Amino acid sequence: MILRAPEETRALGRRLGALLRVGDFVALLGELGAGKTLLVRGAAEGAGVTDAASSPTFALVNLYRGGHVALQHLDLYRLAGPSELFALGFEDLLAEPAATLCEWADRAGPALPADRLEILLEPTGPEERRATLRAHGARARQLLDALSEAGAPEP
Repeated sequence: MILRAPEETRALGRRLGALLRVGDFVALLGELGAGKTLLVRGAAEGAGVTDAASSPTFALVNLYRGGHVALQHLDLYRLAGPSELFALGFEDLLAEPAATLCEWADRAGPALPADRLEILLEPTGPEERRATLRAHGARARQLLDALSEAGAPEP
């Protein structure tokens, strides 16, 4: 799917956030500046979260409450590899009653949940992005189908 402007990335996030429920895991992939945090901001809005989402690059984890589901926003950019996930308490985080949005999820390697929705954001122009969504597991397939039914993001 082509996202022609930042607002379309945020709109995709809003639709995703409205669908999320406890236990969902969304793996966000893409280079610096690809729009991962913007998509999370939209997801927080769609979930009805009252706190503004911000990048947890230095904190590693931000928790947003107040919506229909609590959101955990992880940023694994600073991790050297999957072995550092244990120090972060990654498995404990996955057991929390929340939906998880994880930037730089590829750094978790095989520790990623088997059931997850992967969203790869790739710049194709100054503001345009290609979003490639891939479902791994039954719940991720439900999310992907629901997002596909909604069609391309509306500005």
